Amino acid sequence: MRDIELYQQILGLVEPWTVTRVELSVDQRRVDVWVGHPRRVRFACPEPGCEHGQLPVRDHSDEREWRHLDSMQFLTYLHARPPRVQCPTHGVRQVRLPWAEPMSRFTLLFERLAIDVLRECHVEAAAWLLRVSWDEAWHLMQRAVARGLAAKPTTAPARIGVDEKAAGRGQDYLTVVCNLDTGTVEYLADERRQASLDGYFTQFTDQQRQRIEAVAMDMWEPYTASVRAHLPDPDEKIVFDRFHVMRYLTGAVDTVRKREHKALSRAGDATLAGSKYLWLYSAENLPDRWADRFAALRAVDLRTGRAWAIKESLRHFWSYQRRGWAAKHWRRWYFWATHSRLQPVIDAAHTLKRHEAGLLSYFNHRITNATAEGLNSRIQAIRANGRGYRNRDNLKTAIYFHCGGLRLYPQTHGNPG
Repeated sequence: MRDIELYQQILGLVEPWTVTRVELSVDQRRVDVWVGHPRRVRFACPEPGCEHGQLPVRDHSDEREWRHLDSMQFLTYLHARPPRVQCPTHGVRQVRLPWAEPMSRFTLLFERLAIDVLRECHVEAAAWLLRVSWDEAWHLMQRAVARGLAAKPTTAPARIGVDEKAAGRGQDYLTVVCNLDTGTVEYLADERRQASLDGYFTQFTDQQRQRIEAVAMDMWEPYTASVRAHLPDPDEKIVFDRFHVMRYLTGAVDTVRKREHKALSRAGDATLAGSKYLWLYSAENLPDRWADRFAALRAVDLRTGRAWAIKESLRHFWSYQRRGWAAKHWRRWYFWATHSRLQPVIDAAHTLKRHEAGLLSYFNHRITNATAEGLNSRIQAIRANGRGYRNRDNLKTAIYFHCGGLRLYPQTHGNPG
């Protein structure tokens, strides 16, 4: 009887549930605990909001077992035959068990432990620590994500970031929508088409979408088209990310360097040889060890030097405190860039001109996609820890689990979790 009383206390069972039998197998290193209830006990219908109160037991399902927290070094399993009731409204239903969620093979406390372990290490290591199979570990993660997504309120964040993330080799992408204020992933979709982002907006009502104040993004046209199709006053809400804009212009500088280096090399001039990465730095980020060489390069009358100076001038655009002064700087910069006789820079300037509204809207919201870039780094780490994901759904599950800010834990009911 002592073992029954012991597990009654350990499991925290309350009426009408009691431990009826405990078996210890030293050879198999496991403990099996059977749980039951007295006859003529009544249970509530498990459907939310059911008003029929306590109902008599109709029958019992077949015996099931649930993995529980280990007893010292011994695996521990709960066994029970779940009772079923006949509800006048909902028909025959299995009652809610206090130690496990419906359709789960694990107790609530074990699921909570598994979530903590899965948060700290990759699935393979978690499976080894928990002494479950790889499939069971993934099942626990999937249940946690499904639980969190179901409990998530359907409200649109005020400020979101939209970016794409490589999900595999080649042109294989995920569209990632994040909450810029909480730093969490809000939505994931395959590819980077307009329809990929449309799915995020269509989950909200028109009134809910009006709550979105700003969208930080790059100048990818399908994303822009999606925002314009679903948000009112899109030109006031789209904010083109400064880091993507500068990356675009840096590419133009590199194109100028390649062409000039090729022309100089034909004449036997190696001035630009080995200087590729020097021109990609911003002025304040240039390593000290390259300062002298870069200063010497800039002192030479090079087309690449002029392109770099134009690129660096645009960086000051985001330092203004007033939109009017920023607009004045933009107009001067645009004139300089388009009259530079550097075709890659001219092309880049024309592209930015078409997105001028999204550049100037920065001064209404002052947001960037730095949060999304940080999440992309975390997603890359998730991919690396998982040694790649051939299953796209598994990758999405892992991203939501680690970056979604979801309520992953199952709710306890006052009995064993």
